[in-house]
Amino acid sequence: MKTTTAKEQMKSYFMFAVLFFSLLFSTTIATAQTTPPVKNVVLVHGAFADGSGWRALYDILSKKGYHVTIVQNPLSSLEDDVNATKVVLDNQDGPTVLVGHSWGGSVITEAGNHPNVVALVYVAAFQPDNGETTVQWLKTAPPAPENGILNPDDKGIVYYDKAKFHAGFAADIPKDQADFMYASQGAFYAKGFGTPITKAAWRDKPTYGIVATEDKSINPEIERAMYKRSKTKITEIKGSHVVFMSQPKAVADVIIKASKESAKK
Repeated sequence: MKTTTAKEQMKSYFMFAVLFFSLLFSTTIATAQTTPPVKNVVLVHGAFADGSGWRALYDILSKKGYHVTIVQNPLSSLEDDVNATKVVLDNQDGPTVLVGHSWGGSVITEAGNHPNVVALVYVAAFQPDNGETTVQWLKTAPPAPENGILNPDDKGIVYYDKAKFHAGFAADIPKDQADFMYASQGAFYAKGFGTPITKAAWRDKPTYGIVATEDKSINPEIERAMYKRSKTKITEIKGSHVVFMSQPKAVADVIIKASKESAKK
């Protein structure tokens, strides 16, 4: 009688263990299956450019199933560009990776506080902190001889020198493509460079940064210094200031990494 009871108890313990681990395994699978991937990507261009430069990156990400939206910055002020970005973010249907190039980095630093943003990606971009301006970082290293950023005109608008645009801004893309980019640049008002950040989103959200090692518009050492200061996950890519055009796959890989890692949080 005692032997039978012991066997029954062992059987009960075994069945309980099987049931427990089955339920645990099922719950884990269900949780993994219901964790939504981050499929929204919003791209923010910088000064001396417009949204058309993102085309190659848009094609790569779209083919991989991402919903990509491109902001057209008015470039009239930091506040206006942030508001334009927030309008796009309002229209996203869920978690979003926010990407900024060059001046667009300052824009996403402020606009990235939007609740839909789950990760930030800086592409050869400025990354000021609270109370800091873009121009103060621009002055932390001497400009390259190829750099063609001109002084503001009588309207307070900054343009890029046409004679230096290809070598200084986009040396590793074909000249005809650089010429089109020059022709389509927006009118950038200099006051944006001097407006301080009020709340840096990178302090609270996962952040990734791409250093363009051949950049002649923002000294790569400035990019490294900003990213190191903020403990950004850094990827170095050989490319000009428009590395997202010359090396779109490498840039896409960083954005995809940000989306996947953010989905796990």
